[in-house]
Parts: sequence; C-alpha cells; structure tokens
Amino acid sequence: MALFKKRTVGKPGEWYYCLEHKKVEEGPECPAKDRFGPYASRQEAEHAMATARERNLEWENDPKWHDAPAGTADDD
Repeated sequence: MALFKKRTVGKPGEWYYCLEHKKVEEGPECPAKDRFGPYASRQEAEHAMATARERNLEWENDPKWHDAPAGTADDD
C-alpha cells in the first residue's frame, strides 16, 4: 500500500503555470517541480512569470536581506 497517492487530476478551478512547457494548465498535469501554482484563475496563472519577476526584484532590493557593505560599521 502506498503512503502517498499520485494526484493526476486537479480540482476544478485550480490553475498552474508549467515552467517546462511554458503554458497554463487547469489542474496539475506536470510534476510539481516544473510548475507554479495553484492560482485562483487562468489570468493569474498566465501572469505567473511576471509575478515571479516582480517578487524577485522586491526581495533583491529588500534591505532586511542584505548585509552591510564591507568596511562600514552599523552603530545603532
């Protein structure tokens, strides 16, 4: 008996963006390692890559995630 069942059919209304095929899918058609989601709508899934780019820029520019430059002292 398997501990985990492979989920081959998604729930209606679950949308994913497949990174391998570069397309939107309803329900998980491709492995989890190759997709973003689930999204509530097809439109959200269509914009998955733009959303990821925006979030990456926010995180890269977040001062909480960067150490002080070498040679400077933070005397707070």
